Amino acid sequence: MDRLTDEEVMHVANLARLYISEEEKDKYAKDLKLLLDEVDKIKDINDNDADFLIAPIDHDSVLREDKEEDMLSLNDLKDNIPSVKGNFVEVPVMLNE
Repeated sequence: MDRLTDEEVMHVANLARLYISEEEKDKYAKDLKLLLDEVDKIKDINDNDADFLIAPIDHDSVLREDKEEDMLSLNDLKDNIPSVKGNFVEVPVMLNE
């Protein structure tokens, strides 16, 4: 890839919300060129017959089959809740008025 123009460097800097001084333009142009050259190397890789790696190990499904079961009774639920008033669960106030 050829050298980046000053306008391209400033455009990328603007997209990144960076202020680049005139002295820094050459440094950023060189750095961006190196970065884009590396991206070009990745583009040149032939991956037509490659098997893509989704995860480093094989995962079998660990999900169980959904089955309908009996519901908990209201009394069983109340036994596991720290604060109950009547048939309502009492929770701490989270919002200020």
